[in-house]
Amino acid sequence: MPPVRNLRARREAVVREHMESENRHDFATTLATFGHPRYEIVPTGDVYDGADAVTRYFEETRGAFPDQRNTLIAMHHADDAVIVEFDLEGTHRGSYRGLPPTGRAFTCRTVAIFEFEGEGIVCERVYFDSATILRQLGVAHDPLTLTGRLALVANHPLTIGRAVVRRLTGRRRAGRAPTRCRPARARAARPPRASPAPSRARPRRG
Repeated sequence: MPPVRNLRARREAVVREHMESENRHDFATTLATFGHPRYEIVPTGDVYDGADAVTRYFEETRGAFPDQRNTLIAMHHADDAVIVEFDLEGTHRGSYRGLPPTGRAFTCRTVAIFEFEGEGIVCERVYFDSATILRQLGVAHDPLTLTGRLALVANHPLTIGRAVVRRLTGRRRAGRAPTRCRPARARAARPPRASPAPSRARPRRG
């Protein structure tokens, strides 16, 4: 097997072990897949750097979603990374950041970029749509539905009010007829002024 393909195969095996051990809650094995433990959760802006911080991340998320798991969809390779598409799933059974458990389940399509140095993961950067999860947990609503529109107005009255004013103002401006420029009146050409006749000198009387 060529060296590049061999390295990609080994990295893919590391990522699979990483994800499967997360599903088993075997976090010691998950940590062992890292060259340096680090999670970057892009939608929330959270960064967990180092073994202690990553362990705290596992405790927080699995305390709120005890059955949190991933279902692999596809893997893609880059020179220094493995990009993974998967479904993130879980049931909200515990408090999470002040939100009491709703008992509802969610499924969200997710992308994770596993950055590598050699054969060790040095960062897992995770992207997902947090609104998709919140809607399924019942704490957010689709703004295209009546419930969602009412919730938007109730939660963001100033923002919605300003948007309505801008929309109405834009309609009024669009409805005005364009101002027509009046054509300039052509000035009548004036006849040229006649130049005065030269004066004739009178002869002096002697």
